[in-house]
Amino acid sequence: MTVENPETTLAVVAHAKDDLRVEQIPLPKAQQNETLVRIAYGGICGSDLHYWLAGAAGESVLRAPMVLGHEVVGTVARAAADGSGPREGARVAVHPGTPGTAPGRYPPERPNLAPGSTYLGSAAHVPHTEGAFSEFAVLPSRMLRELPAGLSLRDAALTEPASVAWHAVARAGDLSGKRVLVIGAGPIGSLVVAVAHRAGASEIVAVDLHDKPLEIARAVGATSTIDARDADAIAAVEADAVFETSGNHNGFASAVRGAARGGRVVMVGLLPSGPQPALVSTAITRELDLLGSFRFDAEIDDVIAALADGSLVVDPIATHEFAASDALEAFAVARDASQSGKVLLRFD
Repeated sequence: MTVENPETTLAVVAHAKDDLRVEQIPLPKAQQNETLVRIAYGGICGSDLHYWLAGAAGESVLRAPMVLGHEVVGTVARAAADGSGPREGARVAVHPGTPGTAPGRYPPERPNLAPGSTYLGSAAHVPHTEGAFSEFAVLPSRMLRELPAGLSLRDAALTEPASVAWHAVARAGDLSGKRVLVIGAGPIGSLVVAVAHRAGASEIVAVDLHDKPLEIARAVGATSTIDARDADAIAAVEADAVFETSGNHNGFASAVRGAARGGRVVMVGLLPSGPQPALVSTAITRELDLLGSFRFDAEIDDVIAALADGSLVVDPIATHEFAASDALEAFAVARDASQSGKVLLRFD
C-alpha cells in the first residue's frame, strides 16, 4: 500500500557536543527522482559517536542540528515519481555517498575520491548532509540497492560498513593463502576479518585491547588474536597484509611493526587531522606499501550478493539492538568497545 509523504518523522538528531535528541522533525517532500523509504535498521558508526561526544568528526564540525546515520536499510514506502529506483515494497540497502563535482584530479574509476563528495549524516559541508536515522527518509533513488529474496533487512543491516571493509581488502590485493594482521577488532576491523576470511587468507591475526572484540573477530574468521599491548607478539606476526582500523597513531605503529618486509599496510581507520607520529623509517627500510582506503563505491553490490549467498558471515558483529526511541542508551553502549560490537537502532 502506497504511503503518502508524511509531514514529520521521528529522527535521531545531534544538536551539539553531548546534545543528542530523539525528536519529530519536518520531512521534505520527495522530488521526482527521490524515494520515500521506511527505515528498518540503522547501525551506529564511529562518526555518529564523534558528533555526539565531540560535536565534530575530524574536521567536520556541527554548525547546525543534523540527523545522524548512514548505515541504513529499509523498505520503499513510495517509489520515485519518475520511475527510477526500486518499486514500492522493495527491501533496500542504501549507498550513502554522492560523488562530488568540485575541481580537482582523481581517477574517474574511483568516484569515492571525487572532490566535494557528500555522505549521509556528514557535517563536512554547509548546509550539512542530513542522515537517515529516522522512521522515514527521502533519498535519491540512485542510492538504493534492492535486496535479493531471502536476505532479510536485519541480515542486511551491516551492508554499508561491510562495503567499507570489502573496499579495504580489495586495496590489499589477492589475499589467497596470505597471512593477514588486523589492528583493531571493532566493527570495521571484524568486518575486515570476515571479508579477508572469505577472500581466502590462510592466517588472520586480530589485535585489540579488549576481550569482546577479539571474541567477535574469532567468530568471523580470525585464526588467532593478540592483546594490543603485546608489541613483541605483534611484531612477530610478519604479515603479508596489515589492516589498520583503530584510527590512532599507536595502531598505525603496530601495523608497521607487524608487517613483513615488502608487505602492505592498508590504512582504514581515520586518524585525527594534522601531523601524526609514524614509523616512516621502518616503512622505508622494509619497503612497505602504505595504502589509504576511503569509503567504497560499487563494492556494495558484491557485499549484498555475498550476504545473500552466505559466503560473507557477519552476524556475530551486530551485538545489540535498540528501539530508535532508546537511541541515547544505544549510543552509550556503542561507545563502550569492551562490551559491544555493532549496535543497531530499530525504526519499524
